[in-house]
Amino acid sequence: MAAPLHETLGSDRLAALDAFLIALNRVSADAILPLFRADHGIENKAGLGAFDPVTKADKGGELAIRKLISQRYPEHGVIGEEFGEDRPDAEFVWVLDPVDGTRAFVAGLPVWTTLIGLRYQGEPVLGSIGQPYIGEIFIGHAGAARLISAAGERPLKVRACPDFADAIIATTDSAIFAGPEREAWGQVRKAVRLARMGCDAYAYAMVALGTLDMVIETGLKSWDIEAAVPVLAGAGGTITDWRGDTVGRDGGQVVIAGDPACGAAAVALLSGAAK
Repeated sequence: MAAPLHETLGSDRLAALDAFLIALNRVSADAILPLFRADHGIENKAGLGAFDPVTKADKGGELAIRKLISQRYPEHGVIGEEFGEDRPDAEFVWVLDPVDGTRAFVAGLPVWTTLIGLRYQGEPVLGSIGQPYIGEIFIGHAGAARLISAAGERPLKVRACPDFADAIIATTDSAIFAGPEREAWGQVRKAVRLARMGCDAYAYAMVALGTLDMVIETGLKSWDIEAAVPVLAGAGGTITDWRGDTVGRDGGQVVIAGDPACGAAAVALLSGAAK
């Protein structure tokens, strides 16, 4: 059996990339934080009658990340929500969402995050979920994950939740589910103890931290989820699609679970609406 990709990289190389990922979080925070709860220059990317916000923070944060990558690793590829693809088939490719949760950002709610993931040979191998206003970076690879904050560093570990009825779950907004998806979500909601909404990718970090048991989403893009894959794996969690299979590069329908039993129970209710 081939060694996991994070082991194939070697400890020294992985440590260097980990340190660089922290540096990317810092430079993006420098670009984004001055615009939070300030004049962020919101625009609507969607057409008439729809709303898909983007701000100067989204654009400035991604540009800051791209600039540092180009300076340190010019051979690496980049895929970003705001500025598209550059060498997407390179051996190393960074996948960026500088402000995941732009609606929360413009509302002044500190649950938006900066998502930065690294593909190695086409697979997510390292990632971070950063919340710079609170001062947190959830970072990891399949071998280990940790939280970096003002209090120092601590390992990330999901919590046990073998009984689905005890689960605390989250989704961005129940309105994202339509047709069969909405019915399937309703079945899951009735089966668990508590559901929370509006936390976007910050909820992914809470599964890794062990305060939430599951996040269920649909319509995700690669930059919405790839950064979380290594973090959740390192914390002992799972990320699958609604059939229970590996999530593809395009994101789509996703189940993030701490306890595998919870993930299996959710998939049993969601699979009929899987695309």
